[in-house]
Formats: sequence, structure tokens, C-alpha cells
Amino acid sequence: MNISPLQTARYAYKPKLPGMLRNGVGEICVRDGAPTESVADQEKIKALFPNTYGKNEITFEKGKNTSVSKKQVVGVILSGGQAPGGHNVVCGLYDAIKAADSGNVLLGFRGGPSGLIEDNYIEFTDEYIDKFRNTGGFDIIGSGRTKLETTEQFKIVTEVAKKHGLTAIVIIGGDDSNTNAAVLAEYMAANNTGVQVIGCPKTIDGDLKNEDIEASFGFDTATKTYSELIGNIERDANSAKKYWHFIKVMGRSASHVALECALETQPNICLIGEEVAAKKMSLSAIADYIADSVEKRGNNGENFGVAIIPEGIVEFVPEFSMLISEINELLAGKKTEEFNALPDWDAKYEFIEKGLSAEAFGVFKILPQFVQQQLFLERDPHGNVQVSLIESEKLFSALVADKLKARAAAGTYKGKFGTQHHFFGYEGRCAFPSNFDADYCYSLGYNAFMLIQYGYTGYLSKVSNLSKPAEEWVAGGMPITKMMNMERRSGEDKPVIRKALVELDGRPFEYFAEHRDEWAEKTCFTYPGAIQYFGPAEVCDLTTRTLALEKG
Repeated sequence: MNISPLQTARYAYKPKLPGMLRNGVGEICVRDGAPTESVADQEKIKALFPNTYGKNEITFEKGKNTSVSKKQVVGVILSGGQAPGGHNVVCGLYDAIKAADSGNVLLGFRGGPSGLIEDNYIEFTDEYIDKFRNTGGFDIIGSGRTKLETTEQFKIVTEVAKKHGLTAIVIIGGDDSNTNAAVLAEYMAANNTGVQVIGCPKTIDGDLKNEDIEASFGFDTATKTYSELIGNIERDANSAKKYWHFIKVMGRSASHVALECALETQPNICLIGEEVAAKKMSLSAIADYIADSVEKRGNNGENFGVAIIPEGIVEFVPEFSMLISEINELLAGKKTEEFNALPDWDAKYEFIEKGLSAEAFGVFKILPQFVQQQLFLERDPHGNVQVSLIESEKLFSALVADKLKARAAAGTYKGKFGTQHHFFGYEGRCAFPSNFDADYCYSLGYNAFMLIQYGYTGYLSKVSNLSKPAEEWVAGGMPITKMMNMERRSGEDKPVIRKALVELDGRPFEYFAEHRDEWAEKTCFTYPGAIQYFGPAEVCDLTTRTLALEKG
């Protein structure tokens, strides 16, 4: 296999650990913090997690290791979508395990949670691990989206753990995966299995964060990758001066990626779903907002621009959410089969008109036909509309075009409106991790083993003070239950980790809001360029604009 010079160089990169973890596992002690409680629904969460609820937050410090020495056999899985740095979590975990005792074992279960159920694993060795250091992707063991949530599954995992003598399981994943980790930890504790469960916070969407978890891993690399591409497009737009580029970026449930990319590149328009919801903006109002920028720039002879659209934007539009809700009800049960059996779109359109309320159909009929049809594509496992399949970048450019036609007819708009469309998603999920993500992820993995060695379970590996140099980072752990509340899922109230949305009173959004009017009218593009791996720390170890603004 041919290996690029960059890949060879990245293999040799030595990730930076927090200062308190640098003297080796034998010189790390624990400082207890305050007891915790869940972010909401405290009594319900406590009742569901009697063995793991309310535990103390902890911080690791330099000092004598007082943990009880024993052989450790640890299992690890990668769960959910890929995020840059996942390999380094595994590498950090492996190095810490072997530093404690060369006889310790790390088993990687293939294909995500299903690997645990199917007992499909590999025992890691130095030779195997070294092929994946500081690289992107999850191909070291693969990933999957199987949920660990039923008693039957837990019993199987318990048997697999017993077979291999597992002392702990590390689950590397997002909010759903770490919710599963909390439930599995509770089951293992309640049944006295002796198996600890530790989570690591992953998602490029940036919505697994709070006062303790300052950033989920992969967000830094993914947003830098998207920002490079957006900057390239901005430069092209400013060169050709003839297209408006509508760019959709990842972020189904929150707009952190879109906001970070806007802070990095200063586009003319960036929609923030949380603001759309707070202002109860309609599709028409959003189209008018974008059209205002197009009109001002076009009348000044600048018939080009860039608009960033979060992937899940339509779910934040109240009237669209109402439409989706009615469509989900319309196609409930066997109605999907009845709908799919209709001979053509005209027949399906008639079926839709009869089944929706007048208000919902009023929204539906103003949509371009391609979006109308996308609303009736394959359903998700719960029978709901797959919003991620909706080409919202094309939806808004079409709505804006209609607005501009009306304005041109009224004599207010004198420009030209040509469009290009882009969706940046997979391009960022497996990129070579930035130095920040390489360091952060390695630290999360190394730290996860310290939690295991000291006997913790139901905890999330936590590294904070991330806006400072790595030497000043603080390693520790927090009970996963601290992040949980009750939400309605598939007709039942279930404990889940609360997703973190963009805070409209937070400094990153406030900075964006202070500057966006100028960006909307003038050409203020900035060009971040490619991720840098070699050179001065102020270039190579730079954190996200979001984190820098949040931490001052």
C-alpha cells in the first residue's frame, strides 16, 4: 500500500497531553468534586439510575496513584457517525493501558455496538495500533448505529464480557451512544457484573457540550475542513462575480457547524436554526431576509454571494415542523403502502391535499415540487420524514428566486441572480485530525483509562480548559447522568442526553449578530485555508472561533 508523505509524518506526531497526565499513570491521583444531579427531571432520572446517579465530578492531579492494581481487559467500540480523531481516542486508551501494565489487554469490537453483541473483535497490538495514529476515519474497527438499550442486549453483552474477562467497556460516541453507555453502566452495576462503562464525547455537529464538556471531538477538524472549502468558494465567487452559492453544512439538530463556519469565513448570509425558531420565522420571511442581501448587492453591481444553510434548518421553521408532523401522521401505519401504490405524482398530490389540514397544505403547495417529493421519500426507522434528505439549499435558492422576480417586476431589484449549490457533510467526517483534535482525542482516551483504573463507571471522559495550551488542560470525569433529561421518543418518555443548541445570548452568536449586517451587504469574505500541521503553535494549534469567543 502506498502511503503519502503527510500520512507518514502524521504517524510520527506525538500528541500533547494535559500537564497532570504527562508523568505517566503511576503519578496521577484523584481530587473529588461536588455531587451531581441531572440537568432536568431529577427524580425520574435518579429513579432510573439508582446505582450511578448523583456521583461526584472528579479531576486528575499529579500525585501518587492510589488505585488498586489488577489486570485490565478493556473493550472499546466506535459508535455512530465518523468524526476526526476517533483513532486517537483508541490510541490514547491503548497507550495508557499498556503504560499501566504491558500485560493489560485492549479488545476492539468491530462495527460498533453490534460487535459487542456478535462478539466480533480484534486484540490490539503495537503493530496494528501504529497504523492508525493521528489519522482520520473509524476504519480501525469500523462503526455502527445499533443501539444498546434492551435487557436482552445487555444480557448478551454481559456474557461476552464474562467470556473475555472484560473489566471495562469504553463507548466512543455522540449523545445517543453515551445515553446507551449510561444505561449499560447502570445495568452492569445493578447486576454486580464488575464491568465498568466509560463514555467519550464525539460528534462533529458540536451539540454534545455543556459547562463541563467544552467541545465534542471532531468539531474542530470538520469545521476547519468545511471553512477551507467555503473560503475557496468565496474566492471563486469574488473572482467570477456571477453566482450566489448556497452551501448546506452538517448539523441536523443544532447550528453550531454553520455558526463556526460563518465566524471563520464571513459569508453574506448564514441561517441559524435556533434564531429561526425563536423568532418563529416562516419560509417566506427567511427567503425575504436572503433576498434583501441579494437585492442590495445586486443593485450595487455585485451579483454574487455566499449563503450557509444548516442541514436541519427546516425543522426549526414552525410552519414546516407542523407540516412534517402532519405528514408523519398521514403516512402512519399502512398508509405508507397505500400512498406508494398510487400510480403517479398527480394521484399522490391529491392524496396529500385531502389528508393535510388547510394550514399545512398551504405551506406544502408553495414548496418547489422537488422538495414536495423529497418529503415523501423513504421514511426513517420510526416512520418519520428524513429531513436530512431535503435539499434545503435548493429550496431556499428557489424561494429567493421567486422573491427576486417579484421585486424585479416592481422595479426595486435590478441585478442578476445565478446560483450554485453545495452540501458539505462527508467531506469533513474523516479528515486528518487537526493538531487540536489529535491532542484532545488522545487525551480523552488516555484519561478514559485513568477513570477505569480508579474504578469509575457511568462516567464521561472529560478534558477541559481547551482554549489554553494543552499543558494547561484539565483532565477528569463527570457522571453521564448529569447531562440527562426525559424526552418523548417513539411514544415513550425516555432518559436521554440533552442536545446543546446554539445559545442566542452566547458570545459566539452575539459576535456573529454584531457583524452580519455588514457581511450581508459588503464583500467581507475571509479565507481560512487548509488545516496546518507544521509550524508555529498560533497557526497549528488554533482552536475554533466558537471556543475562543466562549472562553474570552
